[in-house]
Amino acid sequence: MVTTMRTNIVHSGAGELTYEIRNIVTVGEKLQKLGMRTYWENIGDPIAKGEKIPQWMKDIVIDLAQQDATYGYSPTRGILATREFIAQQTNQRGGAQISPDDIIFFNGLGDAISKIYGFLRPTARVVMPTPSYTTHSSAEAAHAGDRPVTYLLDPNHHWYPDLDDLEKRIKYNPAVVAILIINPDNPTGAVYPEAILSGIIHLAKKYNLFVICDEVYLNIVYNGQKTLPLSDLIGDVPAIAMRGLSKEMPWPGGRCGWIEIYNGHHDPMFEKYVKSILNAKMLEVCSTTLPQAVLPRLVTHPEYGNYLQERIARYEKYSNIAYDCLKDIDGILVNRTNGAFYMSVVFVEGRLTNTQTLPIANPEVKKQVELLVNPEGVSLDKRFVYYLLGATGVCTVPLSSFATDLQGLRVTLLEKDETTFRQIFTTIADSIRQYLKS
Repeated sequence: MVTTMRTNIVHSGAGELTYEIRNIVTVGEKLQKLGMRTYWENIGDPIAKGEKIPQWMKDIVIDLAQQDATYGYSPTRGILATREFIAQQTNQRGGAQISPDDIIFFNGLGDAISKIYGFLRPTARVVMPTPSYTTHSSAEAAHAGDRPVTYLLDPNHHWYPDLDDLEKRIKYNPAVVAILIINPDNPTGAVYPEAILSGIIHLAKKYNLFVICDEVYLNIVYNGQKTLPLSDLIGDVPAIAMRGLSKEMPWPGGRCGWIEIYNGHHDPMFEKYVKSILNAKMLEVCSTTLPQAVLPRLVTHPEYGNYLQERIARYEKYSNIAYDCLKDIDGILVNRTNGAFYMSVVFVEGRLTNTQTLPIANPEVKKQVELLVNPEGVSLDKRFVYYLLGATGVCTVPLSSFATDLQGLRVTLLEKDETTFRQIFTTIADSIRQYLKS
């Protein structure tokens, strides 16, 4: 007998909470059980792709784990000494000036993202880039119970934001209260020059909005590109910058991120909003203590700069290998990755159909893939991604899952072994050519 709750218990935005980056793991694991070897190119975890944590980093963690204080609660905002360290680093740049009380630590930026959108008035919207990192777009859409409000990133212009499109989205949608920037960008790997950032901040000031800037990849920039932190350019516009340990150290399992609040007292409504985020964190007591304690010792260690530069040099090299593999393929558009460690590939409109396939040798794997791609409404790029996974074992993410109508895929540059990396991108290139001809 089927019963029904006497009243609907499901949040109006529950249907917006999707995360294809992880969802596709279930598919990959199912195919693994059928004998497939899988190359996990779906998620930005350097550790999973072979990154080795140097001993000096481990020694810092070990030393602090020996201290009883790291097993206790921290202050709700975070460890004071760590917040003082971060504030000093920010203030030394000469832009926006903050105090330790303008910094709040979270259990990873996913926690911060949930609260930043969750404590806005439900009718207030944050306009965000398209394509957009799923955690941002899903959380904002779930908060509002509606599809994301987006502005275009242009694949024909280095994936830079289309500022004219952004202004239209703001001007004709009075519910928009803030602009999201992701710089360097996930999923595109774009790095925004000063002029682009200044243009976005100008629009925020013009329309009395605040800015949210996800800067978790800020120190992973290469190929001769340059950018600036939000604090250098924000002026007197209220803003929130988001930073974290997960990509630079890298320590994604540490779940340690923080926000820096700029001009938090310039507008009473913004100040009250920030206070609500702090109060929500207070109900949880605090964020994880140990990673906060590690942070200052980590980034001031004499080996830290060299370690980070070695990784950046590898991502630069791999970004060019990947670009060279894909750039001349008829039917796709690809930009060189210049920051973070992702690449987005776009299929030219009209080149994908619902009849294209790749040969899959294992009959059981083929059967599973065909079951996945047959339901009505499956996006054409998801169809390709499933065939790619079934035919080659390369697990990527359909670009359409990043709040965009563009059809394509996102892949990482994280594979540590160069021979394997070249093999993966050669396989992707060959598969795209074969798929588009089928």
